[in-house]
Amino acid sequence: MTALLLLCTAVSFTPGPNTTLSTALAANFGLRRALGFVVAVPVGWGLLLSLCASGVGALVVSLPPLRLGVKCCGVGYLLWLAFKLWHAQQLAQADSKKLSVTFWQGVMLQFLNIKAWMLALTVVAGWLAGRADIWPRFAIVLPLFLGFALVSNLSYALVGKLLRQWLADPEHGGRRLRWFNRSMAAVLVATAIWMATV
Repeated sequence: MTALLLLCTAVSFTPGPNTTLSTALAANFGLRRALGFVVAVPVGWGLLLSLCASGVGALVVSLPPLRLGVKCCGVGYLLWLAFKLWHAQQLAQADSKKLSVTFWQGVMLQFLNIKAWMLALTVVAGWLAGRADIWPRFAIVLPLFLGFALVSNLSYALVGKLLRQWLADPEHGGRRLRWFNRSMAAVLVATAIWMATV
């Protein structure tokens, strides 16, 4: 259980596509608008873990074209989000078309996120596979990871919310927001590059 808690903490709170988007969405649209994505992350990852526990993860790993397809879609989606974020020039009020990520897009992002796949497969291999009590263990592991994912992404969104007013300072003519969005876009690009090389 100690090892599981350490893994939860390490993977949940280290920066990645989910935490980056939680921060960027809250900074650009406010906490309320970011909450849909914050909730989508654990929902999507919970579905992914459930599929991996039922054997789908092993199928994806055993079929290189399928694994490559997941990787390419994930990298492409992150680069597209980075492009949109790079070009976001002002804090969104009513019009959210430039950067908005819907709840269902957030859920689907988990299936394109190599970090999410690696974590799900690691959890299945390390804590579930080959155990006589796989489903009682699953009943412990799933809510634990979902709780960590929710708290982690909410924490990053709160940071984004706190930055929102500072980013909106009219004296700086939007420069702070441009640099913030471009920094977040660069993190997404770096994540996409990492995903492409894994």
